[in-house]
Amino acid sequence: MSEKLTMDVLKQRLQANKHKLTTQRRTVLNVFIEHPGEHLSAEDVYGLLREQSQDIGLATVYRSLDLLAELGILQKMEFGDGCSRYEVGTMAPDEHQHHHMICLKCKKVFEFQDDLLDKLEKDIFKKSGFRIVDHQAIFYGYCKKCQ
Repeated sequence: MSEKLTMDVLKQRLQANKHKLTTQRRTVLNVFIEHPGEHLSAEDVYGLLREQSQDIGLATVYRSLDLLAELGILQKMEFGDGCSRYEVGTMAPDEHQHHHMICLKCKKVFEFQDDLLDKLEKDIFKKSGFRIVDHQAIFYGYCKKCQ
């Protein structure tokens, strides 16, 4: 079971890794708290902050996102379009992330929660001794709206 995302939890995660919760990091993290389940690029985060009249530079957003991803607070994802996107990472190290479905027409990213690959992971371990600690699956197709 993953920990609920709160600013206190995020502050503890940063401090555990010898980093401070600066004003800029708090500002960036608030975007993810305010937009749960969204897959945001650095430009998305920057745009949302500008709409809120936050005075933060794009380079600072990139640095904050990179550090937060490095610490596992955010998960950095590549969907093959040359744009990195971020979402809140799991707070439990043994918990698998969900999978993603990407509409080829509208480019919207949807989440798929069922982890259908657990059996495959067990079979791989049984046959080869290779212990998988995580995986990602991305499905491409057309959403209901674009079909």
